[in-house]
Amino acid sequence: MFEDLRARLRATRWPEGDGPGVDVGLLRELCDYWADGFVWPVPALEELPRTRVEVGGLGIHLVHARSGRFPLLLAHGWPDSFWRYAKVVPLLAEEFDVVVPDMPGFGYSDIPATPLSSVDVAALWAELMTTLGYERFAVAGGDVGSAVARFLALDFPDRVVAVHRMDAGLSPATADPAPLTEAEQAWQREVAAWSAVEGGYGLMHRTKPQTAAVGLTDSPAGLAAWIVEKLVSWGDGAMSRDDMLADLTIYWETGTIGSSMRMYAANGAIPPAQLARRVEVPSGFSLFGGDVLPPPRSWLERTTNLVRLTHPPRGGHFAPVEQPERYAQELREFFGSIGA
Repeated sequence: MFEDLRARLRATRWPEGDGPGVDVGLLRELCDYWADGFVWPVPALEELPRTRVEVGGLGIHLVHARSGRFPLLLAHGWPDSFWRYAKVVPLLAEEFDVVVPDMPGFGYSDIPATPLSSVDVAALWAELMTTLGYERFAVAGGDVGSAVARFLALDFPDRVVAVHRMDAGLSPATADPAPLTEAEQAWQREVAAWSAVEGGYGLMHRTKPQTAAVGLTDSPAGLAAWIVEKLVSWGDGAMSRDDMLADLTIYWETGTIGSSMRMYAANGAIPPAQLARRVEVPSGFSLFGGDVLPPPRSWLERTTNLVRLTHPPRGGHFAPVEQPERYAQELREFFGSIGA
């Protein structure tokens, strides 16, 4: 696998000129290192307690660090996998039984015949926790994993003791803006402006994922451009090139860029009424300073049973990778405050 990868990287045809999107100069340097310096497999990933479990007819790859303490499920998003939490598992493993599954179609889990939505994955993770022997558990997530965590709390409130999230989702498109606070309406305008400039990737994922998947599955430089642009623009600048390449290599090795993108259409089909439900399970949020589009407190109070909100100054969309110690501290403090 790696020799073929190196050959493809060395044979890359690079575009001329500059324009909006990925920094091609930075990307060329990263791909040169991927071809001639990066070491795979990464020991820190290999040393995690990884296993596979069959759930719902699918083989699910997961990290399962047992300590005999209260179980904590960590839900990842896009463009990632269990990689998102690899650095925080050792930091939390003495205080929790930590469970980090790859969603179907991501990482080393099976690719489903039909794309699953966040609602579907939440139900699958509830079944997974039953299979692992956990009746009640805590859950945390970011990006798509935030939505999965939310639906776990909504659909299994008797099992989820508390939920921690790094973002809060967006207001349903059908919502009447009149009842929203001034801060919420300003946030909605920011979301619309951001989507017009930065949201092209999501539209492609929802509408034509297979078209993009052909090139991204064949070209490691293309795959890197699609993912690294997000790792950089959504991050706080603290992610190392080895961190980026570990994420990329998992996607390349498993060939899951297409299946990961197809989830967006499934999520786009979730009925607005589902998106409008309020989470009554105790909820905590860490809105990291380098992340995109942080919601106002009033939105969190409107949509959840908010018991804790913090604003760590460092860390972005991928805070568990960028600032693992602070992210682990955020989870300890929140779940500790509610007795988990």
